[in-house]
Amino acid sequence: MLRGAFTASLIFVAIGCDRGRPASSIVEPTRAVSPFTATIPNTAPAPGPAPAGMVWIPGGEFSMGGSADVPDEGPVHRAYVDGFWMDRTEITNAQFAEFVRATGYRTVAERTPRPEDLPGVPRDQLVAGSVVFTPPKEPVPLDVPARWWSYVQRASWRHPDGTRKTIDRNDQHAVVHIAYDDAAAYARWAGKRLPTEAEFEFAARGGLAGRRYAWGDELRPGGRWMANTFQGHFPDDDTGEDGWRGLAPVGSFPANGYGLHDITGNVWEWCSDWYRPDEYAALAAGGKVARNPTGPPSSLDPSEPGVPKRVQRGGSFLCTSTYCTRYLVGARGRGDVSTSASHVGFRCVKSGSGR
Repeated sequence: MLRGAFTASLIFVAIGCDRGRPASSIVEPTRAVSPFTATIPNTAPAPGPAPAGMVWIPGGEFSMGGSADVPDEGPVHRAYVDGFWMDRTEITNAQFAEFVRATGYRTVAERTPRPEDLPGVPRDQLVAGSVVFTPPKEPVPLDVPARWWSYVQRASWRHPDGTRKTIDRNDQHAVVHIAYDDAAAYARWAGKRLPTEAEFEFAARGGLAGRRYAWGDELRPGGRWMANTFQGHFPDDDTGEDGWRGLAPVGSFPANGYGLHDITGNVWEWCSDWYRPDEYAALAAGGKVARNPTGPPSSLDPSEPGVPKRVQRGGSFLCTSTYCTRYLVGARGRGDVSTSASHVGFRCVKSGSGR
């Protein structure tokens, strides 16, 4: 159900990082007392050999959250997660293709919308497709994301830009144009599931407490790019200083402390939690450590009430210090569950108990 699929509203809800962050969140303000306290990892060993392509995340208690200047990232609160296995990288085109060959699955972007799903939309516009990053030819104001996003008919995971160009030579790139149901369907087929938001942040922090990035507090330690982000002038000129313009093959950048690659940057990743901006405030108000939180029972985004959204984490190749800094490890994104875009993918987890 691609509500608003042929309007600017679809672009608004589909892109995860739909607006910039306050300037104060780009340079972390000095705080007399940090709200972050030490991570206390579980000490129990992994329950057995690692499943193929996965790493053991020990779980434990940690400080969860981000900048106090961004309403839905605070307050910082204590949370606990059990240990779990997590995919070392984002799911690739090759992995998703194997799933499709085995099941015949068709993604949301490949399905033709029904007239009853989009009342008032002319029938000749009811064509399958997805939202594609389309850089403008010149600098533009950053107040209207539709200046660099377009709904492109026939765009999908197989044809990321909507043309006949395929993914044949990009087997190891992260799969994109994945709606929430697509990610969940793959996870079920693989005997896995999507991570909760708390699991994702615990894993992304890699054992570090309160650091800005998955690797520490410096964006470029020793001058090295640590994630696939946007360099240059957003959105019209990506200089590719990190080695890539657009998507990079998974594993192109160093792993974090838990052995996870691309846990920030490259593509946004779906989590299983419904999105609400006040969820952290509700958890903090309980005055206790939130144990294995799974998110609120329903979604609410005040900017798009009535549009169900799930949390997305990690930022993407479009994140930049001048517009969207959601490669910060405590940053949150959200996406309409029935839409997809060219910078949204996923990875899976499996509980230590096998769930």
